[in-house]
Amino acid sequence: MKMLRCVILRGGTSRGVYFHENELPSDEQLRDKVILDVLGSPDVREIDGLGGADVLTSKVCIIGPSKREDADVDYTFGQVIIDNRL
Repeated sequence: MKMLRCVILRGGTSRGVYFHENELPSDEQLRDKVILDVLGSPDVREIDGLGGADVLTSKVCIIGPSKREDADVDYTFGQVIIDNRL
């Protein structure tokens, strides 16, 4: 088990898990597996993770320094599907 620093942020009825990109694996397939494991997906109840068993509470954001000259931050949003590993 590896510790990952993250922030769980709630706004209204939505909730998301925010990661700094350097906390996640750089390989996209491994990164996606880690994110699904953190949220407990696929499981419609997501009882073994931070997901909330609903599309409103199963969101992920990855934040890091921008690779572009005209921006300070890169922000990637992900909507986790709770009942399969797509």
